[in-house]
Amino acid sequence: MEAKIKAEGLDPPTDKDNGPKSLLQSEALYQYILETSVYPREHECLKELREITSKHLWGLIAVSPDEGQFLSLLLKMIGAKKTMEIGVFTGYSLLATALALPDDGNILALDIDRQNYELGLPVIEKAGISHKIDFREGPALPVLDKLLEDVENHGTFDFVFVDADKDNYLNYHERLLDLVKVGGVIGYDNTLWFGSVALPPDAPLPKTLSFYRPFVQEVNKALAADPRVEICQLPVGDGITLCRKIK
Repeated sequence: MEAKIKAEGLDPPTDKDNGPKSLLQSEALYQYILETSVYPREHECLKELREITSKHLWGLIAVSPDEGQFLSLLLKMIGAKKTMEIGVFTGYSLLATALALPDDGNILALDIDRQNYELGLPVIEKAGISHKIDFREGPALPVLDKLLEDVENHGTFDFVFVDADKDNYLNYHERLLDLVKVGGVIGYDNTLWFGSVALPPDAPLPKTLSFYRPFVQEVNKALAADPRVEICQLPVGDGITLCRKIK
């Protein structure tokens, strides 16, 4: 998503403009959750990558550690082995996923910017799970279309995590529903968009938030009305909507 924001001439989101990457009203309560439940269980390589990413200009767009913990537990609960991630950045959620998968699990990781991925790659290799990752640089839609050309790929993915350009979420959704198995899960990140989705239309917002807010709102309405999935929208991180394919 970073490259897309740059292309639109928008600035990176910051704590000053948008608050911390938590929807909790109390920063103290969020820190309590992190210090009590998240950080004590965070893998040392995840901590190292989180600290590296925090120094990046666009560091705020990374998946938060509590969301990473949630994804890890979810993957283990559903027994995921074959997964996909659209939008990798430095790889925090990718690393959390790889650590959660069995040794023969795999992740198809798609991002238009390999440079950010390579920032986190030494930590990923240090964690000993790089063999699970198939990273491909470039736009995701052509890759998805190529996968769909082979019917053997249909209904084979257990889990997909989408954290990329919000204006393409619905395009991803239509393709992913053919690639994910019945009972499989698709997770869409940032579906509460720093809380801006619930603000009045004329509310003053930083340009990055105001630009993507209509797309996020459209996605939320479309997912809520889609009979092919069961959904649950959670106020974890910047909001994540889980879609379980039912037909």
